[in-house]
Formats: sequence, C-alpha cells, structure tokens
Amino acid sequence: ALILTSLIAILLTINLLGLLPYTFTPTTQLSINIALAFPLWLATLLTGLRNKPSASLAHLLPEGTPTPLIPALILIETTSLLIRPLALGVRLTANLTAGHLLIQLISTASIALMPILPAVSILTIVILLLLTILEVAVAIIQAYVFVLLLSLYLQENM
Repeated sequence: ALILTSLIAILLTINLLGLLPYTFTPTTQLSINIALAFPLWLATLLTGLRNKPSASLAHLLPEGTPTPLIPALILIETTSLLIRPLALGVRLTANLTAGHLLIQLISTASIALMPILPAVSILTIVILLLLTILEVAVAIIQAYVFVLLLSLYLQENM
C-alpha cells in the first residue's frame, strides 16, 4: 500500500506541475511511462509467481475451455499479459499529451486572433480556461487509473 500511495503522489505531482506554463511534463514521454510501468508490472507478476504459482498460471487458461482451444487461448492470454505494461504507459502518455497539445493549439489561436477578432479571441480564452480545468481533472484521473490498474494486476496475481 505504501508503494502505491507513493506512486499516486508522485504521478499527481508530476502531472499537475506539468500544467504550469513553461514546464515540461515527464509523463508525456512514452519512454518514461514504460520505464515506470514495466518494473512495477513485473514486480506484480513475479510476486504472484513466487507466492502462488499455480493461481498465477491459472489465469492463462480460463476455466471450462474446450480442449482444441487450449493452445490458442494460452497464447492469447500470454500476449495479453505481456502487453499490460505497454498499455499502462501508452494510456498515460496519450491522455496527457492530447490535452497538452489542445491547450497549446487553442492558446496559439487565441493569441493570433487577438488583433484581428478580439471577441472571438476572448471566447477562445474562455474555452482555454475550461479546457485547463478539464486537463487538471485528466491529470488527477490518469494518476489514479495508472495506480488502480497496477493494483488490479497485483490483486489478480495474489
């Protein structure tokens, strides 16, 4: 619980500090998110294999599987298991990057529109303010989802 609590605190801090002007958000880089997700996912997997190996391996084959489908399902479930850290990293990266790009585009548009159409520029600034509030919520939710999925992976292997 201490590791997961520390992880959510770190992710929240990084994500929210990245919303300040002229700062860089490390969690918008896929390499950093994969480097964060992979060891934590591997720890959950190895913990499960060490403590309850038969229960951890049982997740590779759903109960009641017809005999001819067993090899295919084991391959599919193994692939699904190995893709999890990539999915964790890509989810965090994509959601934060999309919001940052949208804020950048709208702020550039509002600055460009200021001398030409001041009323439209003010409207885009209001939209930018609302989008920034949304981005704060996304930063919080993404930190929560990252830790939640990691805890679900740990719970599945325990």
